[in-house]
Amino acid sequence: MKRIYSIDFTRGLVMIIMALDHVRDLMHVNSVTQSPTDLTTTTPILFFTRWITYLCAPIFVFLAGTSAYISFRNKGNVSQSRNFLLKRGLWLVILEFTIVNFGIQFDPQFHIIFFEVIAAIGFGFIVLGLLIRLPAKTIGIIGLVIIFSHDLFSLISFGQNSGLKNIFTPFFGLSILPINSQRMFIMAYPPLPWLGIMLAGFGTGRLFELPEFIRKKAFLKIGLGAFFLFLFLRFVNVYGDPAPWAHQKNSIYTFLSFVNVTKYPPSLLFCLVTLGIMFLILAFSELVKSRVMGVVSVYGKVPLFYFLLHFYIIHLALIGLLLIQGFQWAELDFASGNFGRPKGVASGVALWLVYLIWTAVVCLLYKPCLWYGRYKATHKDGWLKYI
Repeated sequence: MKRIYSIDFTRGLVMIIMALDHVRDLMHVNSVTQSPTDLTTTTPILFFTRWITYLCAPIFVFLAGTSAYISFRNKGNVSQSRNFLLKRGLWLVILEFTIVNFGIQFDPQFHIIFFEVIAAIGFGFIVLGLLIRLPAKTIGIIGLVIIFSHDLFSLISFGQNSGLKNIFTPFFGLSILPINSQRMFIMAYPPLPWLGIMLAGFGTGRLFELPEFIRKKAFLKIGLGAFFLFLFLRFVNVYGDPAPWAHQKNSIYTFLSFVNVTKYPPSLLFCLVTLGIMFLILAFSELVKSRVMGVVSVYGKVPLFYFLLHFYIIHLALIGLLLIQGFQWAELDFASGNFGRPKGVASGVALWLVYLIWTAVVCLLYKPCLWYGRYKATHKDGWLKYI
């Protein structure tokens, strides 16, 4: 299958940005105790360090749907595509609960089990496999309906101790579910809203069959349309995000409040602004090609390989940092969601060092990603389709 440059570049760009979020989350001195989007305690630079990484998950999920469409069209076989999507979806869910969860926590007893972006993509692939016989346009419309309407779930009034609420909430919203006295399951990426993003990505795959000039114009129109719809709905401040914006202590913080949209779960406004930016990046990458963009595309060609590797590198770097800062192995806390950082004791690095470590991690991953991308392009082993 011939690779599409704009997809590889856009996905590579958000993979690079994603590493910044995970370095900050694991290693910033205040990440355990301070939310970077809490306007009462954050700073503009810390806020935007977090906000820019909002682009990663929705673009990653959307383009997973787009890539599934392109793969389906190249195969031209519904049964083969359905079986692949079901198998790959199940594999990604298993991967999330094993290798990814361990990479996040380094906890061999798995006291906290996360359902995050890899499992959300896996769930989306499974549903997409079941829907694959439908026209791509219909699948895309289903995705848009979910994106535009899932915020209504929070407006439904359930009775106290409602069984229906307990059943449906994990599919629509962030949920913490106790497994036993020592373990909990955190539905950080509720699957239905993310499914909407993937299905919309699948439906949009049809645009990549258009001539390049028409495709660029379509991306630009969709991106600007999504951005202006975001501005209108956010200004009206009635629907589209559970956290309305409000005037703050000064104009800078008022602006931060305006763009402070909700990721967990991804609100309509979150989707509009992040996916709107994605379409503008796609339009730009269809128009401009450069050596630097080629380097960025290296990461976008092997997204899952990069994802798995970068988590382990960052977490090993954190353990090394903690030992350098004088902590003993026995003091490290892996069971409570601290990534190994001791409870109640200052650890980690300043924000400027977060950026330095992030740059080092991305540079360190370039050669392995380049090698694996070339290996995958020249070898047709069946297992390569799953990494």
